[in-house]
Amino acid sequence: MSSTRTERDTMGEMQVPSDALYGASTARAVENFPIANRPLPPAVIHAFGHLKAACAQANLELGKLDEKLAGAIIAAADEVAQGKHDAHFPVDVYQTGSGTSTNMNANEVIASLANEKLGLGATTKADGGV
Repeated sequence: MSSTRTERDTMGEMQVPSDALYGASTARAVENFPIANRPLPPAVIHAFGHLKAACAQANLELGKLDEKLAGAIIAAADEVAQGKHDAHFPVDVYQTGSGTSTNMNANEVIASLANEKLGLGATTKADGGV
């Protein structure tokens, strides 16, 4: 049995594999939508990385993010775009019609990586970080 950690979101607590870069929302989506047991296509995961990097860059230019935080998010999102963390996207390709679970999975992975780059540890929590 692999070890787990407790992650929390607005809907409560979830047990997440200790080595996972994702958090409670992704774990909940995996549990709630075991439809086809087919992961997202890598191209979709990588596209989310490009999208999130572009959003961080735009928010930096608008003065909504400071340079250090934006840099950490962009670096993390670039790693996702390069396919370095595909294994941390367990959400079923057929989860819901809106793609919310995919978006949250990307947010959690990128937040975890960015927080790690900021020296806050690999956490999806936004306590002073991402």
